Amino acid sequence: MIDVGHFFILGILLFSIGIVGMISRRNIFVMYMSVELMLNAINLILVALSHHYEDLNAQVMAIMIIAIAAAEASIFLALFVMLFKNARSLDANFFTLLKQEKHHDEL
Repeated sequence: MIDVGHFFILGILLFSIGIVGMISRRNIFVMYMSVELMLNAINLILVALSHHYEDLNAQVMAIMIIAIAAAEASIFLALFVMLFKNARSLDANFFTLLKQEKHHDEL
């Protein structure tokens, strides 16, 4: 039988994979997918707890997280378009180049 502990292990594993993806990759699309994976891992744990304790509060919080993830998707889409338009790549190091150019313009 599958119990709450199995969902915790799966959620922790998914969250850990998301953290590794955020730390190890510089591609902004992979970073976005890692954030989404971490949010879904949190949702999995919340829904499992809600089912175990027969309380709907955690499911309401999971729905709020899904709404926040939808708003985050639009922000990342704008970043994808801006980054690809200016640099013709999706490398996150482009933001440090923009920051350096700003400092050179101030001098």
